[in-house]
Amino acid sequence: MARTLMLFLFGTLRYQPLLDLVAGEGLEQVPASLQGWRVSGVEGHGFPVMVQDAASVVHGVVISPSAAALDRLVHYEDAFGYVLTDVTVTTGGAELAAKVFVPPEMRWTPSGIWSLEDWAAREGARALFFAEEIMGYHGRFSGAALQFRRQQAEGRAQARVQAASMAAPVVGWDCPAERVEVTGRTADHAGYFVTETVNLRHPRFGGGMSEEITREVFVAADAAIVLPYDPVRDRILLVEQFRMGPWRRGAAYPFMLEPVAGRIDPGETAEDCARREAVEEAGLDLRELILIGAGYPTPGYSSEYFHVFAGICDLPDGIEGTHGQEDEDEDIRTHVLSWTQAEDLLSRGEADNMPLVLALVWLSRERSGLRGSG
Repeated sequence: MARTLMLFLFGTLRYQPLLDLVAGEGLEQVPASLQGWRVSGVEGHGFPVMVQDAASVVHGVVISPSAAALDRLVHYEDAFGYVLTDVTVTTGGAELAAKVFVPPEMRWTPSGIWSLEDWAAREGARALFFAEEIMGYHGRFSGAALQFRRQQAEGRAQARVQAASMAAPVVGWDCPAERVEVTGRTADHAGYFVTETVNLRHPRFGGGMSEEITREVFVAADAAIVLPYDPVRDRILLVEQFRMGPWRRGAAYPFMLEPVAGRIDPGETAEDCARREAVEEAGLDLRELILIGAGYPTPGYSSEYFHVFAGICDLPDGIEGTHGQEDEDEDIRTHVLSWTQAEDLLSRGEADNMPLVLALVWLSRERSGLRGSG
């Protein structure tokens, strides 16, 4: 197999399971160093960057990939917008011409010291799930189209890690996912969301395996949902915006009242996301988050998983307004409702967003206790 060049690795690809998955072949890592640079973490991300520093040395490795492996490595780094550049490294006491992946311009903010060992323990599993999806796009997407899909792919990978760590059921069947036999899988659509067609067999309650079945599944990152509540004034806040689901169903009025909600970004907790979205969608600083529940809203066809909270906050007069992230084309109007008005939403069926229904029913049970402590 022809070898094309020496490639210097300083970051996450030094994690051997990730390198094997991305390259598609086993590659030996040979210790090497690069003078005049240092490795730094990136603010808001798990991966590192190299920063020029005349007094520093980057201790990494060199690999010698085949042409096919190099093509796969280039595809993976393309998801981050990284490109190859020439460097001279030292290995075995000799200088060697090599290439390294770097961003064409520094658009990240360097932050702190980065450690491969710490990263692998914290994010290694997520990185493997992410790479599995990204490498599935090899030959299908590149450049801006691939980079557009990166964040949601990271979110889906994070959701897989969270799902795999859930406790075994007490009442339900503790049949592990490993017993499901997948015989085929295709990503029919891969954009902000992914839709897959999967052929599989699963264990049956009476013993044995099912016949091969074909199912379509909608794959998305987890979401955090929060109903802001002011226990002193006995008020809730709702957001209103145009929603594709009601519109596509044929709803006569496709603008929906709902709690604050958003996708959990890579590296965020559900609580982090709930607080961030409260600021972005409603300009609110939540004092306290109370978990109402977490689960799958539509498990028959979707991987979506919702973390639903009540957010204790102040909702004074005059707080209503318009909000939203311009770069996400959000146009959001907020409404502050008394508890009587909120109950009316339920009774007349205007509360037709199920996380809102869940949150209002929960609040009807817990409201007196919250008011006593608010």
